Amino acid sequence: MSEAEPISWDHLKSRQPSDAERAALQAELIERAVAVKQRGWDDYRDIWSAGDVAGVAYLLGDTALLEELEEHEGSVLTRYAGKLYGFQGARKEIESGLVGTQGWFAAARKKLDRATA
Repeated sequence: MSEAEPISWDHLKSRQPSDAERAALQAELIERAVAVKQRGWDDYRDIWSAGDVAGVAYLLGDTALLEELEEHEGSVLTRYAGKLYGFQGARKEIESGLVGTQGWFAAARKKLDRATA
């Protein structure tokens, strides 16, 4: 048995996604929501991760699917806070009531509405 050094995840704790990464995440989420609106969930539910499905469902306001996934607004927003702000930033975002994450989703909804109008 080898005596390898334990893996350190400390570098991830201080990483904060850039504005470009957040914009790319939003664009991908909107693209997926457009696809679901056009073709329904059947082609995607088994392909996307549960977290991605929950994010798209939240963006679309699909409360029935969120209930089926046993997800709620707080769990989706908390997950996305980590994606948007990194580990340390997410902790602060959660403490502040997830206002920035809610705003990010609100902006995504406006873009989705324009894309599907």
